[in-house]
Amino acid sequence: MRDTVVMKFGGTSVADGEKIRQAAGRAIRARRQGRHVVMVLSAMGHTTDELVDLARQVSDNPPKREMDQLLVTGEQVTISLMAMALEGMGVPAISFTAGQMGMVTDDAHTKAKIKRIDVRRIRRQLDEGKIVIVAGFQGVTEDGHMTTLGRGGSNVTLVAIAAALGGECENYTDVDGVYTADPRIVPNARRIARISYDEMLELASLGANVLHNRAVEFAKKYDVPIHVRSSLSNRKGTWIVSQSQDMERIVVSGAALKKDLAAVTLKNVPDRPGLAAEVFHSLAAAGIVVDDIIQTEPVPKLATISFTIELSDLPEVEAVCDKLCRKHTGMVCEARKDLAKVSAVGLGMRIHTGVAERMFAALAKGGINIRNITTSEIKISCIIDQAQGPEALRLIHDAFGLGGKGRKKTGRK
Repeated sequence: MRDTVVMKFGGTSVADGEKIRQAAGRAIRARRQGRHVVMVLSAMGHTTDELVDLARQVSDNPPKREMDQLLVTGEQVTISLMAMALEGMGVPAISFTAGQMGMVTDDAHTKAKIKRIDVRRIRRQLDEGKIVIVAGFQGVTEDGHMTTLGRGGSNVTLVAIAAALGGECENYTDVDGVYTADPRIVPNARRIARISYDEMLELASLGANVLHNRAVEFAKKYDVPIHVRSSLSNRKGTWIVSQSQDMERIVVSGAALKKDLAAVTLKNVPDRPGLAAEVFHSLAAAGIVVDDIIQTEPVPKLATISFTIELSDLPEVEAVCDKLCRKHTGMVCEARKDLAKVSAVGLGMRIHTGVAERMFAALAKGGINIRNITTSEIKISCIIDQAQGPEALRLIHDAFGLGGKGRKKTGRK
């Protein structure tokens, strides 16, 4: 259905009745242009945070299944209100929860992944002339248990539905596109007109909060362009698209800061085949995503394994590591909480030299110590003290001329 547009509105874009009506107006304008319209909605404002806080008031460690039962209620409120607003404005509409529309996920509560989508019900309603409103962020297991897709999961819903329907994506938020860095931290950050899936995927995984990295993965896999736009204006935003050859002319497209990281170090690990596999199998079985792995051998036959994780995963990681330490005599686990990751991303890194040197020199000039370095074909990341994160981001942004008119394109360094 190439005449279909799937519009996603984030929490700030549907934070109250007036904003819900404004979002409804956008959908109505698209419908009057002869298009089928599907709306994907987040919970209103800070509803999800408030629900999480309520859960913490009654339980120090709420069951994940019950957290999902609680959190899905936020989107259900929004979709009902949107359907009411549209009907009140004279446009037929219908709202669906994820279960009602056939969004089936695995059973990894709070971090579920989509297994399949049945859009036949959506198609029927579109053919009847209705605007279809879908709850983002949520799914349902084969057994009927409610799940959530993790933070930013409404973006995953957006792209998944657009891919299933063969439609276009418009992601409405409180910013007017993807910026070269977080403008709240870097005042001279600029909006990027077009960015590749690969660059956006790296930025999303490294702390840029405009889109969830899983949403970008979906978009890349099914070649679904995403238009990131402001819900407050009609100006064009940022198109996230397939790579084009001229994109490699730009050395660095953006910089990102990921806060609230922890580093876990296992010491006195027997240095023999299979131990590293055991460690990371145990972490994977607990649903832990691990990053920035380093293994060294400070003394013969005993290794040290370090890795970074999301701070929120630390209690579960420590539980896993405690079991490993009890099993392997002498192994000890240490954790550090006050860390962040600052990164530079750009397709041009594939063909331009000197990018790492420029980045490290900028951090050194600011007196920022690098604790760990990781790279890919199009990114360089440094683990640093969290308190120095904002300054590190500004230094890297300036070092590559990303602000104002100084965005450098060519020239080997």
